[in-house]
Amino acid sequence: MSTAKKDYKRVTVKSLVEMKANKEKISMLTAYDYTMAKIVDGAGVDVILVGDSASNVMAGHETTLPITLDQMIYHASSVIRAIDRALIVVDLPFGSYQSDPKEALRSAIRIMKESGGHAVKLEGGKEVKDSIKRILNAGIPVMGHLGLTPQSIYKFGTYTVRAKEEQEAQKLKQDALMLEKAGCFAIVLEKVPAKLAKEVAESLTIPIIGIGAGNGVDGQVLVTHDMLGMTHEFNPRFLRRYLDLYTEMTNAFKQYVTDVKAVDFPNENEQY
Repeated sequence: MSTAKKDYKRVTVKSLVEMKANKEKISMLTAYDYTMAKIVDGAGVDVILVGDSASNVMAGHETTLPITLDQMIYHASSVIRAIDRALIVVDLPFGSYQSDPKEALRSAIRIMKESGGHAVKLEGGKEVKDSIKRILNAGIPVMGHLGLTPQSIYKFGTYTVRAKEEQEAQKLKQDALMLEKAGCFAIVLEKVPAKLAKEVAESLTIPIIGIGAGNGVDGQVLVTHDMLGMTHEFNPRFLRRYLDLYTEMTNAFKQYVTDVKAVDFPNENEQY
């Protein structure tokens, strides 16, 4: 017997745990600016991630590493001004939390105070345990991130699927349990085998949000620019493109150029 879907006027970290308990899947997408966030929130997406993927899709960097804490706060502030319902989770950027728990806390506090975000997300397991505890002790909600962790790309050397081997799979399961026990309210699993992701989701009480982790988890996240087809050179197996905006926007821009050159725009009805 299915449980009736609860109508959340505002999604909170508690809401996500309730959704998992009620077997309601959690929807999550990225946004980095006011206009996109307004649309995503209005569509009923549960969680908006202000991701360090802004380094790639907004700034054109090859990796997520170059984006700064100040830039993340700028993007998060823009998103916060747009939303009425969604939970806003903000990535702690590379270098702002890994080496020093005190620095991690300062970074998280800046995000919460200066952007108005609702929670932070950081990558890693036991190696960042002290930073997570320091942030949580300050009352700031933390979302974990395991599997493929893009901030560690130069250590991995590739964006291939993680935890295919038993040793790494066991470490991932141990880290996931540690993150739950530490107090994280949810975990993103990126590019791991579907069977492993399902096992982790079933073993924990907190939600597991997947990206390239199969459908046995508690929710899904995609980069909005990817699922809208605004980016066209990125084609991982897990990506479903719901639109082909790259082609549609290109055609619209070309038509605009043609109309301006032909003095067809503006016409008599489009001027004063």
